[in-house]
Amino acid sequence: MHYDDRAALVVVDLQNDFADPAGSLSVTGGDAIVPTVNEAVAAAIASGALVVATQDWHPPDTPHFAKDGGVWPVHCVAGTWGAELHPAFEAPVGLPLVRKGSNGEDGYSGFSMRDPVTGTEHPTELEAILRGHGVERVVVCGLATDYCVKATALDARRLGFETLVLADAVAAVDLDAGDGERALAEMADAGIGFVSAG
Repeated sequence: MHYDDRAALVVVDLQNDFADPAGSLSVTGGDAIVPTVNEAVAAAIASGALVVATQDWHPPDTPHFAKDGGVWPVHCVAGTWGAELHPAFEAPVGLPLVRKGSNGEDGYSGFSMRDPVTGTEHPTELEAILRGHGVERVVVCGLATDYCVKATALDARRLGFETLVLADAVAAVDLDAGDGERALAEMADAGIGFVSAG
């Protein structure tokens, strides 16, 4: 994988609640991708590429959570251990963080959030950050393949960025068996490429 100053590596939701086995919405194999993500970050920085990370950053009560009518267990509540980036993630100094869901929205994509009651969508600052750095190619990794990685990659493609996914630096929730594989197929059908971090 070759990075340059027109590329951005977007690290999606590499947070304790997803990546740590003790997390409330732990993704199987989530912690295993962290070293590969770190390799990708180092390669991106060495080549002058931008590195950005996203974080779920929810309030304690939101229709996104099952206890309030949604589908997910409570996770990534702002300011808690679960919302913190995984400690083994070697985040570069000055890493731009795009936090999503802080007002109770569904925040699957790093680029947009949706009101779970009205369905109204509005953008995060991610696109503006990328455009401001002259980014033309987006490389996506992180968690989880079948939700936030997929949504972020599809939005990047829709917004006109050449989009790649690091296939060895993602892991799936697989709420239903095969969700991860179906997500990969959906991304491929949208014209998204797959590369390895190594």
